[in-house]
Amino acid sequence: MSQRLVNWFKFASPASFYPLAGKAWPWFAALAAAFCAAGLWLSFFVAPTDFQQGEGYRIIFIHVPASWMSMFIYCVMAFWAAIGITFNTRLSGMMSSALAPTGALFAFISLWTGALWGKPMWGAWWVWDARLTSELILFFLYVGYIALTAAIDDPRRADKAGAIVALVGVVNVPIIYFSVKWWNTLHQGASVSLTKAPSMATTMLWGMLIMALAFWMYSIAVALYRVRAIILERERHTTWVAELPEMQQ
Repeated sequence: MSQRLVNWFKFASPASFYPLAGKAWPWFAALAAAFCAAGLWLSFFVAPTDFQQGEGYRIIFIHVPASWMSMFIYCVMAFWAAIGITFNTRLSGMMSSALAPTGALFAFISLWTGALWGKPMWGAWWVWDARLTSELILFFLYVGYIALTAAIDDPRRADKAGAIVALVGVVNVPIIYFSVKWWNTLHQGASVSLTKAPSMATTMLWGMLIMALAFWMYSIAVALYRVRAIILERERHTTWVAELPEMQQ
């Protein structure tokens, strides 16, 4: 058992994690494509028309999974930040940096699709609703993290500064999730809950969950692909990078 734990811990080294990420990311990319195809088919061709919102409701199959992923990725970033500060591991900062652009992308998609959904439902592209405002703050936290780490030349100092932003900003995630319960908001409550039966048709639920899986697999694939580039950039002066086959071509 202890030997197995030691074997897992060796992947905290960039030199050990680099080949693992190279083998894993194509599989996650393939899963993302498969889940996306199945999810889009269920969402746009199988799921029934909503009796209140008509066909316009189908944007939730993009909006809701993107919102989930924007919050989840930030929590993962905060986890890596905590690991990096606690154990001073180089890979932790690299993983946070690799995840941030994808999290910002999903936060932007959440805001954009929310505006497209809100215009016919609320009569406005944007309202200063608690859920919308806290999601906008999350997007700014992602952008701030990316800008801060890019502005500092020393990668280790950049990682530590970014880690502080990630750990401080993670308090915004529960605010986003519980905002519809804590305040009187225009945004509807959760359609999927761990404690209640879903308030939607089964095909709608499956379409949303499969799209969430597609976004999840995509996030893993892109993060692994991006972290390999970050590792090569930061470790370019080391012997093991110079000995890589792709560096000798």
